[in-house]
Amino acid sequence: MPVPKSIKLKKSLPDSPGVYLMKNKEGEVIYVGKATSLKHRVSSYFEKAHEARIELLVSEIYSIDFKTASSVLEAAIIEATLIKKIQPKFNIKEKSDKSWIYLAVTKDKFPKLLLIRGLELKTNYKETDFLDIFGPFSSRKILESILHIIRKIFSWSNCEPKADKPCFYYQLGYCPGICVNTITSSKYGKTINSIRLLFAGKKPTLLKKLKKEMVELSKHEKFETAAAVRNKISKLEHIQDVALLETEKFPDFYKTKVKFRRIEGYDISNISGTSSAGSMAVFENLEPAKKEYRKFKIRSLNQINDVAMISEILTRRFHNTWPYPDLILVDGGLGQINVAKKILQTLNLKIPVVGIAKGKNRKNNRLVFGFQDKKLIISVSSIKKTLICLRDEAHRFAISYHRSLRNLKV
Repeated sequence: MPVPKSIKLKKSLPDSPGVYLMKNKEGEVIYVGKATSLKHRVSSYFEKAHEARIELLVSEIYSIDFKTASSVLEAAIIEATLIKKIQPKFNIKEKSDKSWIYLAVTKDKFPKLLLIRGLELKTNYKETDFLDIFGPFSSRKILESILHIIRKIFSWSNCEPKADKPCFYYQLGYCPGICVNTITSSKYGKTINSIRLLFAGKKPTLLKKLKKEMVELSKHEKFETAAAVRNKISKLEHIQDVALLETEKFPDFYKTKVKFRRIEGYDISNISGTSSAGSMAVFENLEPAKKEYRKFKIRSLNQINDVAMISEILTRRFHNTWPYPDLILVDGGLGQINVAKKILQTLNLKIPVVGIAKGKNRKNNRLVFGFQDKKLIISVSSIKKTLICLRDEAHRFAISYHRSLRNLKV
């Protein structure tokens, strides 16, 4: 159902991302929302009966204005900026101030990006404590998704300088090297300023600045650095914000990639053939969820047999009530994949399985797929670096438990 003719629209709503502003008869903005498709989202308010709060909002709508955006990410940032500036009554009623999430940029030598709830911000801090405060955002999930997307363009980190070893995000390419002292505070400050411009809704200004920088670098024949800046420009102009689509209630055809909320990685440690142990490492939203890690003491075998041990671990794992994964990763090739698939078939579970094969020289990291779905293969391939990190985490966790079991026998 289209927007009723009684509601004033300056022009027809486009089928593209943006922000809509609902106004009452006095011209006051009473609600601001973001949309993957302005046309579909705004029309949804008039298609069927809603809860009382939405019905009351709809009854007060006199006109609707909108601002288009180049991506859902940009729309989410514009939405937060407008809510902060206008304070529309239905947005404020929707959530108490303590529930809103803000992004605060610290004044550290290497500034950190902190997610802080409204109540905590009001109670424990002053605005002058930070370089910038952006928001409010309606949920932590949305803000985390935005930061994850931005991190692929401008690598940032909240780790401490001069750590003993590189942090997890450095291995993924998301930390620029604060932990291992490979970036200066002034250079890192430029990255943070770029992120601040994005959250201030000044993407055109940022793009102009980056293009000027690229030209200057090229003039001085710093072609490698110029190419890196060019890549940032390209990524900014073609933001892939699939993660943010999950927050919008639209049909599947808006989603171009498979979303992996939970991935489980399994490994075996059986050095010398005694005290064999297994591990389950878990990534949620492509990041370690260490509270979800599990360890297994092998019970059924006294000899080295990785395939049989994976079978035991998976059988025991799925007899527990832990949340099911969207993807299972095993360290190995078709042998390990097939045994995992057999366990899943026995339990009537349809969970895709992928392996990482090292090859004869033990130096390869080749993905081996236990499925043929092309869309799924593309989605899994796009997170290969993350899967390698998950494999390494499972391996580290298995070895650590194996050593503790051996020490108990000494």
